Amino acid sequence: MKNYKESDYALNKFSEGIVYRFADRIVEITLEDYLVENPGKTAEDFMELKALSDEIYHQQVIDENRTSRLDVSINGLEETEAFATASLDVEPIHKKDTEKAIEAARQLLDSGGLTEVQRRRFLLHFFQGLSIRQIAALDEVDYRAVWDSLYWASKKLKKFFYE
Repeated sequence: MKNYKESDYALNKFSEGIVYRFADRIVEITLEDYLVENPGKTAEDFMELKALSDEIYHQQVIDENRTSRLDVSINGLEETEAFATASLDVEPIHKKDTEKAIEAARQLLDSGGLTEVQRRRFLLHFFQGLSIRQIAALDEVDYRAVWDSLYWASKKLKKFFYE
């Protein structure tokens, strides 16, 4: 698995512009560059593109992490640099489960079955992609408290998922 801090997603997410990594260089398109090259566009248009690029890079990280786990031995002792490609029969199942999980999450959030703390942490972790440690830092609590909240929220989510 790639080092997160060196990933295209992290590079793009934490820069002010839109970042493209090529084999020999990294190019960042700033708001000013965008407005000069696209005179009819606004800063809001640029922010939409930035959000879209963040989303694309984030999906790439998710896909890489999911498929890289397929390339580990059954004992988990040997890892290789090459990433396996998801088989054709796995991809539709994954997409179907993702849609079902999102619907279950919506039902859980709408049901009022989570405490306010669980709800907020659930949204930050699963929908905004913050790590447990990042949420703990925001809440100024031990990471275990966040882990517990997410654990109980996920247990409640399973009830909606398997209905």
